[in-house]
Amino acid sequence: MKKVLISNRGEIASRIIKTCHEMGIETVAIYSDADMDLPYVKAATVAYRIGEPPVTKSYLQIDKILEIATLEKVDAIHPGYGFLSENASFAEEVAKHSIIFIGPSPNIISIMGDKVKARQTMINAGVPVVPGSDNSINTIEEACTLASTIGYPVMLKASAGGGGIGMVLCYSEDELTKAYQSTKTRAKTYFGNDEVFIEKFIPNARHIEVQIFGDNHGNIVHLYERDCSIQRRNQKVIEETPSPFISSKTREEICNAAKKAAEYVQYSNAGTIEFIVDENENFYFLEMNTRLQVEHPITEMITGIDLVKWQLLVASGKQLPRLQEDITSSGHAIEFRVYAEDPSTFLPSPGKIESFLFPSTSNHLRIDSGYEEGTNVTPFYDPMIAKIIVKGNNRSDAINNAMEFIRHTAITGIKTNIPLFQKILEEKSFISGEYTTGYLNRLNKK
Repeated sequence: MKKVLISNRGEIASRIIKTCHEMGIETVAIYSDADMDLPYVKAATVAYRIGEPPVTKSYLQIDKILEIATLEKVDAIHPGYGFLSENASFAEEVAKHSIIFIGPSPNIISIMGDKVKARQTMINAGVPVVPGSDNSINTIEEACTLASTIGYPVMLKASAGGGGIGMVLCYSEDELTKAYQSTKTRAKTYFGNDEVFIEKFIPNARHIEVQIFGDNHGNIVHLYERDCSIQRRNQKVIEETPSPFISSKTREEICNAAKKAAEYVQYSNAGTIEFIVDENENFYFLEMNTRLQVEHPITEMITGIDLVKWQLLVASGKQLPRLQEDITSSGHAIEFRVYAEDPSTFLPSPGKIESFLFPSTSNHLRIDSGYEEGTNVTPFYDPMIAKIIVKGNNRSDAINNAMEFIRHTAITGIKTNIPLFQKILEEKSFISGEYTTGYLNRLNKK
């Protein structure tokens, strides 16, 4: 593999370019008019304008991306995360152009990207799933009957969607009735598919995911778990590994279940199996992400493995560099997603970054950023502008390091959620590791 096109932007594009250059691989970047001055554009070997700022006129234009890829005679396309990363049609088109798609097969993306099909697949694999519908719900009457059977509260979810956009928590039949049609309409608008399904809502839950990796030679490994329970509107804000909540016994069981899931679908490249874990450490499959995750750096910090490098090697036809018995972890790592947003309302805060000061990086600190001083955060894309990743010999050490680093972080010109991190790091439920997915809602009410 000599040349890779990155069909993404910002922080993840910079991240991929870094590893490619370390491996002697040339990179082709694409950028919208809003992103022309961002660091990744300058870091790439060559960069092409893809279109106007809206994603439908830039980063989602499959034909234009493939036109550039063909012109540059690239060997592969790395989709990053978001945008086209889990688009089976895009992966198929890439293959038709005799270009390697750095990710799993289009068939796996299609199956696991549909939450109803994914549930059915995991049931067949013998992996526990959250009680709920095994097929899509076609009428409000069907929805109410199932909800009364499994008991309220329930989550109404878009089959083809993810994150807060595709989920509604319903505590009663009245709430479910009101949410049903609007959720289907929103799902059709955002995901092109109006199918919905229902799952039992697990109270006081933890959101725990397992990093898995496979090659095209039948090898599958897990790289331990990440606790992603600190969320706002079902979007992750802080992630850490190892989880401070689960026991070593549950850790082994949940990692083996993730590996079992990946083996069942004969998975290749980087992926993540997400679970919801109840108060008694019972865990249930939520979904599979058929791509690299935003929070992958904390796994890299505790394992010493460059996951992007592994992606490139596996896509080139190589075997996994390490098998399960060769993968170990050490220390504790925490990732803080820095958003350009009001720390109280979570509303986006676009504008020009006047100062962008982070402490010097070290073995205990890593900054993955998509912006720099003088660049503009626009309203067209996700407001995440950087990730602060810290490591310690243990969790207490990692928290102390985080407090020190974040105290010396200064971003001006826009609002950010840095003050929220400072508040969390001093809050007893976080320090003790006794938080759940409802943590931020409770914190904001104090």
